Amino acid sequence: MRTSTAARTGQYAALLAYLVFLAFPFLWLISIAFKPPRELASLHPTWIPQDPTLDNFRQAFDEQPLLRAGLNSLLAALGAAVIAVLIATPMAYVMARRRGRLAKAATGWVVVSQAFPFVLLIIPLFLVLKNLGLINSVPGLVMVYVVWSLPFALWMLAGYVRAVPRELEEAAAVDGAGRLRTLVSVTAPLLAPGIVATALFAFITAWNEFFFALVLLKTPERQTLPVILTHFIGAEGVADLGPLAAAAFLATLPSLVVFALIQRRITGGMLAGAVKS
Repeated sequence: MRTSTAARTGQYAALLAYLVFLAFPFLWLISIAFKPPRELASLHPTWIPQDPTLDNFRQAFDEQPLLRAGLNSLLAALGAAVIAVLIATPMAYVMARRRGRLAKAATGWVVVSQAFPFVLLIIPLFLVLKNLGLINSVPGLVMVYVVWSLPFALWMLAGYVRAVPRELEEAAAVDGAGRLRTLVSVTAPLLAPGIVATALFAFITAWNEFFFALVLLKTPERQTLPVILTHFIGAEGVADLGPLAAAAFLATLPSLVVFALIQRRITGGMLAGAVKS
């Protein structure tokens, strides 16, 4: 009993330390965003601003086109999430249900492709987009994000498809449903938690992405929020700390809101009781 209590206490302590480790940067970012310049330059910083102000937010909007950059990020993230899910769902179904060599090869390629560094991908992607006339455009960036997130989306959804009982599909086949009808009417509704989780992954990944957006988007009118945030850093590497923290805080809010709204859907409980033994 004592050993079990000690082990449980250690687990909770480790979990608490991990939560503190994750929360510290975000809490410190919020603190800096509301501090006036005098407190930012203090040699004895405090967690809670002594004289909180919104001037950093006003200055951030005055210095950089945050609203336009936010709209570009939103369009790119939503487009990548929707297209990746539409492509990945039928492909993951085939990968999970087929047991031939082609399916195994496809699964292996999905795993191996995650090991490719960004530098190897950006050059061929840049050349393809240049030939298509999609450099410095949000649609071109959406295509890149779909290519980037699709392998992991396939891997995630294939696992959810394997969790769907085959008996449901066999019953649909007995009733005369074809593969497409079975996927749309039987399997897809049960995949809702996996589809939501995959879309969330693709959205947050595209929303926070920096490297591809930096290379492919040239003009400030097309740039996304992560790229615009770098404009708060001067040529000599000196950051305008207050406005930068305010802009970075606003840039993290959409991801938090999206996750808070749909986190209850990310569960496998919808399959419970689907098949009676």
